[in-house]
Amino acid sequence: MPTTQFDGVTVQTQANVYFEGKCISHSLTLADGTKKSVGVILPATLTFNTGAAEVMECVAGACDYLLAGSSAWRHCAAGESFAVPAHSSFQIRVSDQPYHYICHFE
Repeated sequence: MPTTQFDGVTVQTQANVYFEGKCISHSLTLADGTKKSVGVILPATLTFNTGAAEVMECVAGACDYLLAGSSAWRHCAAGESFAVPAHSSFQIRVSDQPYHYICHFE
């Protein structure tokens, strides 16, 4: 079941804007110190680099993604997620409607 809300969080009010506005997110810190970001990616193909391991949870829309070292694009729809290793990269392709996500930092 997809995450629908977070309670008791600190939200950074200034957005993180990447790729000339094609990806916009806000950073969250939960009461226990866990870090997450919530955002949207508009139709585009983008490449992201990771510091920490991440789990990308699709809240709405859909995307295709390609992990570093892989040759196969995979699909991720609402209610699904995919994991990205630390110190790696991935490409994400959003075709039609915006991809709404939660990034869970591991």
